[in-house]
Amino acid sequence: MGPTELGRAVRRWRDRVTPEAVGAPVGARRRAPGLRREELADLAGISVDYLTRLEQGRATSPSAQVAEALARALRLTDPERELLFRLAGLAVPGAGAVPTRVPPSVQRLLDRLADSPVAVYDATWTLVVANAAYDALLGATTAWRGIERNALWRHLVGPGSRVVHTAEEHADLVAGLVGDLRLTAARYPADPRVRRLVAELGTLSPRFVELWESAEVARRDVPSRHKVVDHPAVGRLTLDCDTLVVAGDDLRVMVYGAEPGTDDAERLALAVVLGTQAFVG
Repeated sequence: MGPTELGRAVRRWRDRVTPEAVGAPVGARRRAPGLRREELADLAGISVDYLTRLEQGRATSPSAQVAEALARALRLTDPERELLFRLAGLAVPGAGAVPTRVPPSVQRLLDRLADSPVAVYDATWTLVVANAAYDALLGATTAWRGIERNALWRHLVGPGSRVVHTAEEHADLVAGLVGDLRLTAARYPADPRVRRLVAELGTLSPRFVELWESAEVARRDVPSRHKVVDHPAVGRLTLDCDTLVVAGDDLRVMVYGAEPGTDDAERLALAVVLGTQAFVG
C-alpha cells in the first residue's frame, strides 16, 4: 500500500458522493458523477492543488488532520475511515486519543441545521468543522491551520473573533476554556496532541500558564448564553449561542440563532446570505 493506492481510493470515494449528500450546490449538468475536486477540497479545508497531488499519488504523507477531514467530507464509514488512515501510513486514532471524528448522527444534525451557524469542536476546543452559515456570520475558518483552529489560542494569542466581550466576559470565557482543557488532559493522558497543545499555549501565553497552574475547573452550569456579534455588513446582532456536548464522542457543537420574527433574526439571515454569496463568488 502507498500513495498510489491512497489516491485511487480517494478518487473512488469522491466519485460516489453526490453533491446533494454534502449540501454542495448542484448547478448545471455534470459531465462526471460525484463531487468535483474543488468541492471536496472546500469541504475538507485543503487546497485543490494538494488534493490533485494526493489523488495522483504525488502527495505522500497527509497529516492525521487532513485524513480526518477527508474522511468526514467523503462521509466514510468506520471501516473506510480506517482504510484511509492505513493507506496514508497513519495510525488509526484509538480510545486514548481525543476524538475528532464527526459521527453520522452528528453529521445528520449538521445537515438539518445548514441554515444556522454551527461549528463542531473537539475536547481540546480545536475546531473540527464549521458550516457555511458559521463562516458567513463569524468569518471564514477554512484557511485556519494547526493551532490557529484552537479557541484558546485565538482568544489568548490570536485575533479573537467577531463576538464582542466585556473584559469580565472574556476573562470568564478563557478561564472556562482552560478549565475544560485541563479536564480533557486528565481524560486523555496518553494523547501527545494534548500535551503539545498545552506546551505550545504555555510558551505563547503567560495568562494560560497562570490559569493552568490554578485550581480552577470549567463551569458547566451555563448551557446557553446570549452573544453579541459585530458583523461587518449588518452591524451588531444579539444572538443565542448554545453549546451541545456529544457525550459519547466528546464533541462540542456550537449553534447560533435568534428568536424568530425579531430584527436580529432578519439580520442574521441577511448575514448568512451575504456571506455565502461572497464565498461562492
